[in-house]
Amino acid sequence: MPNIIGVQFKEVGKVYYFSPLDVVFSVGEGVIVETTHGVEYGKVVIANRDVDQSEIVGQLKTIVRKATPDDTRLHNDNLARRKQAIKLCEEKIAKRNLDMKIVDCDYTFDNSKIVFYFTAEGRVDFRELVKDLASVFKIRIDLRQIGIRDECKLLGGLGPCGRACCCNSYMGDFERVSIKMAKNQGLSLNPTKISGLCGRLMCCLKFENEHYVETLKVMPKVNSEVETPDGKGLVVAVDLLKRTVNVKVATEGDEVEIKTYTLQQLNVNQCDVNCPCAEEEEDVLED
Repeated sequence: MPNIIGVQFKEVGKVYYFSPLDVVFSVGEGVIVETTHGVEYGKVVIANRDVDQSEIVGQLKTIVRKATPDDTRLHNDNLARRKQAIKLCEEKIAKRNLDMKIVDCDYTFDNSKIVFYFTAEGRVDFRELVKDLASVFKIRIDLRQIGIRDECKLLGGLGPCGRACCCNSYMGDFERVSIKMAKNQGLSLNPTKISGLCGRLMCCLKFENEHYVETLKVMPKVNSEVETPDGKGLVVAVDLLKRTVNVKVATEGDEVEIKTYTLQQLNVNQCDVNCPCAEEEEDVLED
């Protein structure tokens, strides 16, 4: 089993595996690694440990070295320079009258390149802008267009729940979210009710979806007939969290009463694993 360390390049970003060679790391230590974008400074979020080969995607790259105090100082200086770089870039964009918005920027650790992240409604011809920026910074310039979900992850904010956005506070990467998940939970399908700051489906719809999918397999459907301790009745509502069912049953004198039963009290046919109600719809909101 390969020995790895987990490295993050942003405070809340995807975790990448690297081979530590014979160096022992602790969580929070800095490390210098070679990436597809050049030499980068990252922080260890997973200390040395063995993982199964199936968890390794592609070839496992090795670290360059453990970060020194000078490396950390240079990295912090690069972070401090970002604000001024963004301001200069915004001035050049306004001068060129380009329909784009700068969201963030990053200096590579070795200062060989600066990457600007921007959003735009469509494609933007920024060739002249790159020349303007290169003449100011005197290094290689890279402009990358990102989606609205990526913008929200970079900038952060408070979600409809009043808490910091999940993507910006702790989620390393986005997960697939679909309208089916909202339907499973019995939520309103009003877009304003189930969308986050980015205007896309809220990431938290995914968190409890497995529980709802499994519960739906054993719960009777509304308007179906079930056998209760008080005789046959018609299902009028279900509570997926409590796993209880409200059933309309006939009482003495032909009166009708709605009673609440647990699943154990009902004689219901559980769905098969391959039941269509457990299938996911492909109506995912993409960037």
